[in-house]
Amino acid sequence: MSDIARLLAHHHADLSWQRACYEDLHEHPELSGHEQETSATILSMLERFDCEVISPIGGFGIVAVFRNGDGPTALFRADFDALPIKEETGVPFASTRLRPGADGVQTSVMHACGHDMHTTALLGACALLDAHRDAWHGTFLALFQPSEENAMGANAMVADGLLTRIPRPDVCLGQHVMPGRAGEVQTTAGPQFAACDSIRITIPGRSAHGSMPHNAIDPTYTAAMVVIRLQGIVGREVNPNDFAVISVGTLRSGSTNNIIPASAELVLNCRFYDESVKRRVYAAIKRVVVAECQASGADGEPSFEFFAHGELIDNDPTVFGEVRETFDAVFGDESVDAQRTTVSEDFANIPRAFGVPYLFWVVGCTPHEVWDKAVAEKRVKEDVPVNHMNTFLPDYEPTVDAATKAAAAAVLTYLGT
Repeated sequence: MSDIARLLAHHHADLSWQRACYEDLHEHPELSGHEQETSATILSMLERFDCEVISPIGGFGIVAVFRNGDGPTALFRADFDALPIKEETGVPFASTRLRPGADGVQTSVMHACGHDMHTTALLGACALLDAHRDAWHGTFLALFQPSEENAMGANAMVADGLLTRIPRPDVCLGQHVMPGRAGEVQTTAGPQFAACDSIRITIPGRSAHGSMPHNAIDPTYTAAMVVIRLQGIVGREVNPNDFAVISVGTLRSGSTNNIIPASAELVLNCRFYDESVKRRVYAAIKRVVVAECQASGADGEPSFEFFAHGELIDNDPTVFGEVRETFDAVFGDESVDAQRTTVSEDFANIPRAFGVPYLFWVVGCTPHEVWDKAVAEKRVKEDVPVNHMNTFLPDYEPTVDAATKAAAAAVLTYLGT
């Protein structure tokens, strides 16, 4: 057994507060950019540790700096915003909150992506390292990031002086709970989460009375043809060995029954593992949209607005090899290979800003009996709740234990004595 595995198996840190912390975070979720209460909760939890707290950074961002003599610096990041979803888990600590959404309308709010677990685990790792300072040296940075769901939080922290306000890390680390056997720690080198962009496309037309379509240039019709043609880009222009997704998230056109509107709006979500594939697909999207507008006789040009960018999470092979060796020692058979996933994250913006290598991994959070039965019956897609579903809820004990120890073990890989 390695020294890190032995330490984590027989630690004397008090983690008894974690369940209450997790349930409190889960019951009181906040949307991206509005995480004032959550930030205050994290700050109050950090008061129990011997660390310097730097806050706010980039809205409600927080960095806790644990200094312990000379040595390397390792950063671990957790996010803490929630989603505009009505919770249907049925647990006693389920969220019943209503908050104004992006459109100003009251909406239900839920921790449907596991960020409450991420935060609880990182606070637990803080407790472990603070209680065992004789086992490491250097500087540990616990970074708590807001606004991951809208892909703005990491860049906001960087823009607010993150690079000069905290010590420069030698490595950045992070994790995400996802469907999988609860407690499994899944790692891989290379692409782990896909790169993504959202694109808002405005299609011009000419308004007229609904009874006189010959006087109009109907942007709804143009938009419908664009939607159809977009599917052909992935189906006919992307090599089947490559990966690309073009999903139409919204199509908005018109506001009443008897007026052909002056414009229509499409919002796309696109994901890739390869930059060259992304460039070719974006060129094809523009070609299709422009051509359909011309085919409809539109007077103006369509517009394209890119937003909600997520960098490809491309794990450093050297960091993977070093941390994976630790995980194998700590978790044994529960340390497994990860499959790359098509979801996206803005974590990589932080190590990219510092210019340092990183590793981002997945922790399974599905109850064993649910996962094993679904796998055996080949019904994973049907029977296993996934992130962003209103029934998504990590199996607490094995998930928090694995996520807390994985965070500490990864940091100790670089700081451990």
